[in-house]
Amino acid sequence: MGFSIISIVEALFLTFALSVDAMVSGFAYGTKQIKIPISSIIIINIICSSMLAAAMLAGNYLNQFIPERMATIICFILLLILGAIKLFDSFFKTLINKNNGIKKIINFSLFNIRFILNIYANPESADRDASCVLSPIEAISLAIALSLDGLAVGFGTGLKETDIFLVTLLSLFTNAAAILIGCQIGNTLARKVHLNLSWIGGLLLIILAFMKL
Repeated sequence: MGFSIISIVEALFLTFALSVDAMVSGFAYGTKQIKIPISSIIIINIICSSMLAAAMLAGNYLNQFIPERMATIICFILLLILGAIKLFDSFFKTLINKNNGIKKIINFSLFNIRFILNIYANPESADRDASCVLSPIEAISLAIALSLDGLAVGFGTGLKETDIFLVTLLSLFTNAAAILIGCQIGNTLARKVHLNLSWIGGLLLIILAFMKL
C-alpha cells in the first residue's frame, strides 16, 4: 500500500497534535512517581486509536451525503475551533483546577463523566487508589479522557479524504512514545514542575485545518 507525501504529512500533524496531551499526562505521572505499566500503555493506545478510527470512519461515511465544498468547510471549522481551544487549554485547565465553583457546576456523574472531566484537567487523578501505579482499569478512564479531542478531530478529518489506516497506525506509535517520553522526563525532574504544551497540539491542528482547504 502506497502513501502520498501529503497523506503522510497530514497524518503526522494529526497524530502529533493528539499525542501532546498523552505526553503531558505521562509527564504528570512521572513527576508524581506514578508508574504506568506496559499493559496500561497498551490499553490507552488501543482505546485512543480505536476511538479516533471510529470517528474518522463516521466522518468518512457522512461525507458521501454532504457536498464536497461543505465537507471542506465543516472540516476546516472543526479543526480551527479545536486548535484555538487547545491554544487556550492552559487557561481552561488552570480555571478548572483552581476554581471550586466550576467543579460544583460540573456536578453530574452520568457514566462517570465528572470523573473523566477531572482526569482531563488532572491526569494524575486517574490513580484513584493512590497506589502510585496506573492499573489497567484506571488506564481506561485516562484513555477515555485523552480520546475526547480525538473524537471531534477524527470526525472532522474524516469528512475529507484521509488515510484512516495510516493515521490509526501512526496513532498507536505516537501515543505510546509520547507517554513513555513524558514519564521519562517527569521521572528525571522528579519535581512538581508545571508543563503545559497543549498550545503545540492546538497550533498543529490549526495548520492541519488550512492544509485541508
